[in-house]
Amino acid sequence: MSDTFATNAGSLDPEAGFTKSPSVGQAANDLRAAAGEKAREFAHQATDQAKVIKERAVESAQHLREVATDKALAFKAAATDKAESLKTAASEKAREIRQTADEQWRETRIKAKELHITTEDYIRQHPTRCVAGALGIGFLIGLIARR
Repeated sequence: MSDTFATNAGSLDPEAGFTKSPSVGQAANDLRAAAGEKAREFAHQATDQAKVIKERAVESAQHLREVATDKALAFKAAATDKAESLKTAASEKAREIRQTADEQWRETRIKAKELHITTEDYIRQHPTRCVAGALGIGFLIGLIARR
């Protein structure tokens, strides 16, 4: 291509007519340089944006960590309070059960003593019946044991 045929719209001289345009190689070099500069600018902007995003992510992670810690402490406090209330309720219930069992044991011992005294009195009043009854029961136990 001839330089005289190429036109550059910005380089028209109204008095001289067409002027000589830059060579294709020079235009390609200029485009490469401009593209390289734009690429560096873009890379710089991308790096800056990545740094900003990283900082925000770190801040968000720190915030989430703090919130999680606060929630964990609140949960621990609530669990401790609940455990204490359950422990108190269980202790109270155990005390009530122990008290009821002690009362029933005393009543049973008293009834057993009364039964013992009543049985001794009956045996003293009716010794023959008791001996005959004991022999009969012994005889029955012997028959059952032989089988």
